[in-house]
Amino acid sequence: MPGAEPARALILAPGGRDARLASALLAEIGQPSIICDDMPSFVTALGEGTAFCLLTEETVQHADLAALATAVEAQPSWSALPFIILTRHGGGPERNPEAARLSEILGNVTFLERPFHATTFASVARSALRGRERQFEARAAVEQLNRSDEMLRTALTAGRLGAWKLRPSTGELVTSPLLRAIFGRQEAEGLTYEEFIAGLHPDDVERVSATIANAVRDGTEYRAQFRVVWPDGSQRWAEAVARTEREPDGEIQLVGVTSDITDRKRAEADQREQTEELERRVAQRTAELESAHARVLEEIRQRERTEGQLLQSQKMEAIGQLTGGVAHDFNNLLMAVLSNLDLLSRHVAGDARAARLIDGAIQGAQRGAALTQRLLAFARKQELEVAPRDLAGLVRESEELLRRSLGDGIELQISLPEGLPAAQVDGPQFDLALLNLVVNARDAMPGGGRIAISLEEAAAANAPDLADGRYLRLIVGDTGIGMDAATLDQATQPFFSTKELGKGTGLGLSMIHGLAQQLGGALRLSSRVGEGTRAELWLPVATGVAMAAIEAPASSTTPGAPLRILFVDDDALIAMSSVELLEDLGHEVTEANSAAQALGLLEGGAEIDLLITDFSMPRMNGGELARRARALRPDLPVLLATGYAELPEGDALDLPRLAKPYMQRQLSDAIARLGL
Repeated sequence: MPGAEPARALILAPGGRDARLASALLAEIGQPSIICDDMPSFVTALGEGTAFCLLTEETVQHADLAALATAVEAQPSWSALPFIILTRHGGGPERNPEAARLSEILGNVTFLERPFHATTFASVARSALRGRERQFEARAAVEQLNRSDEMLRTALTAGRLGAWKLRPSTGELVTSPLLRAIFGRQEAEGLTYEEFIAGLHPDDVERVSATIANAVRDGTEYRAQFRVVWPDGSQRWAEAVARTEREPDGEIQLVGVTSDITDRKRAEADQREQTEELERRVAQRTAELESAHARVLEEIRQRERTEGQLLQSQKMEAIGQLTGGVAHDFNNLLMAVLSNLDLLSRHVAGDARAARLIDGAIQGAQRGAALTQRLLAFARKQELEVAPRDLAGLVRESEELLRRSLGDGIELQISLPEGLPAAQVDGPQFDLALLNLVVNARDAMPGGGRIAISLEEAAAANAPDLADGRYLRLIVGDTGIGMDAATLDQATQPFFSTKELGKGTGLGLSMIHGLAQQLGGALRLSSRVGEGTRAELWLPVATGVAMAAIEAPASSTTPGAPLRILFVDDDALIAMSSVELLEDLGHEVTEANSAAQALGLLEGGAEIDLLITDFSMPRMNGGELARRARALRPDLPVLLATGYAELPEGDALDLPRLAKPYMQRQLSDAIARLGL
């Protein structure tokens, strides 16, 4: 039925309980209804959406049915509104003269004698509804046909297509006004088949006539381009397309459309001229390029030099991003070694050989600290050392560094299934690539978010440009700002960066892209603005057994004089050795393993003369701890211990610093410089 609501039945039965009873019975079969109070309101409620009408005999017997008859007469052609008349017992249509009059006025009438069974009533109502639904379907078909005709007329007009129909056996030609206009006729003028043939260019008459004859004989499509000579002598180009149809009397006719293609033909001619001119220019340009070829074997050499410099810059970018985290962790390691050696040296007084050995160990650790400054130079000379490696193990080894690189506000999720095969890869370069991807994801989430790292085996069929074989796919996805299509297309180009000046060289992704290709893999990026970015690093599965991972050593830190000192570091090994150094200097030391624990001690009223805190700690770093501690105790001296050469932007506090790794003497000097 049309509309969003179901069609309703109209009930006119003012006397007794007939109306309410009929409405209730209709409701039981799911048919909504409207009860009308009188004939005027009943006629007013009639409409195309009415399902059927139910009236009692006594209502219409002596009523003025002129308005109702007019409404019935005014129905559209598809409509024959069903009426159900409830007659009295023994008053069926065969014994009721009034029934003939009602049938003549109302047309589609069903008489139902009272009393009746509910089942009989429901059957009559459903029958009337089914008939009405078929009428609604007919209306929809008529409306669809009308819309189709209108759409066809609109399409023909919009496309400047002239419609025509030709009966070849008689030469009868029916044309639309637009078709006649294409042949230079006025709208009111006719166009016979003989006039159509006479209006063709003499060179095209035989070909067009033969094409029409072949289409009629073989029942094939008729298609032809031809010139039309207008009555004023001017020439136009036209194109006709038609198909054959067989009429009820068995005759074949052609039904088709014709369009004016004069402008297209002129454009094609112009295009040919332009093509010829272009070919001439191409030939000329080719000669110029060949003559300039000698100036190119120097340009090639320059490009090779540039590519070499690019490779070096890629290594610098990757190592530069890694240096901060590596230096911090390596300095923590040296911190534990140096502080314990420093303490141990006080217990071997008089043993020259032991003192010499300890001094040599201290010098070696100090040289290790200098090694962090040479990491970049070392990496510049390093070539790829490809071997079977356990990628899951490499990711696990990098997890702590990755978490330190992310800072607060970013959640890191890592999914590493067991039993994956080894990949053919350079371990350190893979670590750098992973760090680059994570740092890029971090920078794309200035307001925080989530980074997900996963590893899975994939087939080359999912990456058609890769060689056949098995691959491991590292996936790094973020919930950041994402990239538009233009930015994504340039993301792996060298020196392209969306970061502000000084924040990045634009070599990170190009380095990973080059590494993947060098290893026989690929880098895939997908992104949408506001929906984050997904990076996939494809690496070939190795045929050998994975190399054993080298376990990373632990990390460490230090402070020391006769003061009450609160020492804060989340690394237990560093805290233990540093507290030993301070107590050996005679200080009273309280140890805290987190910024929150330290704040709790300060808020609890602990008597503290000096706060010494590590900078890099989870959830709250040393800089934030210093700010909150001074908010509680403005005069409290704070000494910041850090393994970073430079603090991250926004954490450059005006605080005295103690560089890691340090020994007891450096710790004592730093405290002394505070004037305590």
